[in-house]
Amino acid sequence: MHYLDESHILLFLIQIFILMGCARGAGELLRRWGQPALTGEILVGIFLGPTILGRLWPELQLALFPPDAIQQTMLDTVAWVGVLFLLLDTGLEIDFSIAWRQRGSAFLIAISDIIIPVAVGFAAVYFLPDRFLVNPEQRIIFALFMATVMTISAMPVAARVLHDLKLLKADLGFLVMSALAVNDIVGWVLFTIILGTFTTSTAAVGPIFMVFTSTVGFAALALTLGRPVSTRVFDAVKRGKFPEPATSLTITVLLGLLFGVVTSWLGIHALFGFFIAGVVVGEAKSLSEQTRGVISQMVHSLFVPLFFANIGLKMDYIADFNLPVVALICAAGIGGRYAGAWFGVTWARVSRINRDLISIAHTPGGMMEIVVALLALEADLITPAIFVAIVVSAVFSSMLMGPWLARSLDRRAAVTPARFLQPDNIVADLAGASRAEAVQELAERIERQAGSGTRDILVQMAMRREDEFGTAIGEGVAIPHARIDNLKNPVIAYGRSRQGIDWDAPDGVPVEDVFFFATPMGTEDIHVQTLSAIASSMASADMRRRLHAASGPEELYAILQSLLVGRKPHNRLVRT
Repeated sequence: MHYLDESHILLFLIQIFILMGCARGAGELLRRWGQPALTGEILVGIFLGPTILGRLWPELQLALFPPDAIQQTMLDTVAWVGVLFLLLDTGLEIDFSIAWRQRGSAFLIAISDIIIPVAVGFAAVYFLPDRFLVNPEQRIIFALFMATVMTISAMPVAARVLHDLKLLKADLGFLVMSALAVNDIVGWVLFTIILGTFTTSTAAVGPIFMVFTSTVGFAALALTLGRPVSTRVFDAVKRGKFPEPATSLTITVLLGLLFGVVTSWLGIHALFGFFIAGVVVGEAKSLSEQTRGVISQMVHSLFVPLFFANIGLKMDYIADFNLPVVALICAAGIGGRYAGAWFGVTWARVSRINRDLISIAHTPGGMMEIVVALLALEADLITPAIFVAIVVSAVFSSMLMGPWLARSLDRRAAVTPARFLQPDNIVADLAGASRAEAVQELAERIERQAGSGTRDILVQMAMRREDEFGTAIGEGVAIPHARIDNLKNPVIAYGRSRQGIDWDAPDGVPVEDVFFFATPMGTEDIHVQTLSAIASSMASADMRRRLHAASGPEELYAILQSLLVGRKPHNRLVRT
């Protein structure tokens, strides 16, 4: 029997130091180039694993990552803790109750974005040669699994790209995230059922039915009863003024562990429990955006890089690379998800101008595709060649989304938001101390142009939007907005708050610059481009300093006119 000794601990610390340092560095470098960090993290593992270092310097590679059972178990354990927390954080980004209240467009898109990719994925892989299957007799289960892989879209990747393009807080971003929320939940339920069916020792209907009822029953119970309980707990934390974000982080992790234990006991994978725990916690409105951000930063800076770097160490990606299979899975996955979303937005009668953008936002597989593939690989459901193909497809689709989305924006006719702002709509010193008061104060200015009686409608629409999906974008900026029927032309009102307003911003910074944007119905293109232009321009620290130093409405108007010039040709990802 082998026991853990000091040599194992020493090598483990060296492994963590190398993997975390290189993965974080490569991830940040790729992120600055407008690509997802997971690409750099996986590439680090591939370089340090048997694929590159093992070929160039096999002695060093074996010395750093020996095939010792204890050593591999230590590294795998830390990596799996990372993926458990990744699923917890993914769930936190989902607000299922908002998606449920939306129904309509979000649900139609989600339903289509599940059915069509499943059909395309199943048809694409069902006739693969036997050598790519672990057990050719389980071809149907294998095809169903692959279809599920090609269905789950990468919500974190979509959110990151929409944020970088300054579209996340727009109505378009809200619709995309609502549809992806439903897609994620249904996709994980499907995968959990398929994995449970595969690992069931018998093909009898009874055990398979138990897996199905346990998965669906647990998800339904958690999503219905979990929300009010979660809300009460976090409301109590807020009232009790417990130290934050430590208290909320502890409660979130404990709930994840509890749900993980319950799902494991039910015969469902613990990852599903962590995912549902994140969804339940995410429903609590009293959990601030700043606290959510701290949890996300902890997960993505510590655990996630180790997990994806460890993915690269798993195998020889050159030996197991098969170009036709990789091309098939890339084409079926990206094409199926795009077609599914396109049919959904057409079915939901979403504005034609936004259909391409929404469809592209559904194409990345990203982190979740790789996580699901690793589970299947360890359960002997797929071969190494299929695993490599899924990883390549996930990375490629994630890298493709940003440039593809930016190119789609570039094809639109340019908008000049400056013409929507009039001198009378500048408030140099907002009197309101809350976001509701600030919104009402700016709505009064818009009413002068929109006509009598529109103020209350504007406030109601804007505050409903704030309750569902806050419009603070960080750096002290918020862009509340509303779309109403009886407005003739788009209108922007700007207010500056000297004291700062608590707007539940992602970075926790009080809001000092408020842009209230009102648009008529049917002007979706103007709505999207104007919000993007405001957010991009206000990302400049120099621009914010100029606004804060301005002496009065006239100077503020002149600065804002130069700020709101609209986007330039060849829109790029903008970094804050």
